[in-house]
Amino acid sequence: MSDLDDFLTPTLARQMEAERALIDGDASLRVELTARQDPVTVFGAKVPVRQGWKEISEVLTWLAGRWSDSTDYRFEVVAADVSGDLAYIVGFEHIANSVVGVPVEPYTLRVTHIFRREEGEWRITHRHADYVPIDQTLPGESQHK
Repeated sequence: MSDLDDFLTPTLARQMEAERALIDGDASLRVELTARQDPVTVFGAKVPVRQGWKEISEVLTWLAGRWSDSTDYRFEVVAADVSGDLAYIVGFEHIANSVVGVPVEPYTLRVTHIFRREEGEWRITHRHADYVPIDQTLPGESQHK
């Protein structure tokens, strides 16, 4: 196996399990996956910038309390790489869950996770997520190719 395979196969499985639990109301696995050593940051789709393990674990617990009734979670990998004790995964999260009791609705987030190896385990040291814009056309790019 390559370094990328050694990182991606187990880490992506662990990340997906943690995210599935989170969007269904349980933050514990995602908190466990979060890096303990600073810097640790989140630029969320629903929350402003947060820093530090304690603050991020509190935000994850708050988010989990707002989410329930998950019917779908898939992570579509766009790119990933590893170099020493740092790695990243970029992709799309396809989610369907209830947010604050509203009926289940599907949505997609663009996501970047940066990982750092701490005490032999890959942990998320940064997460950026935002909603996919409706119009993905770049300025000057033709919509009809």
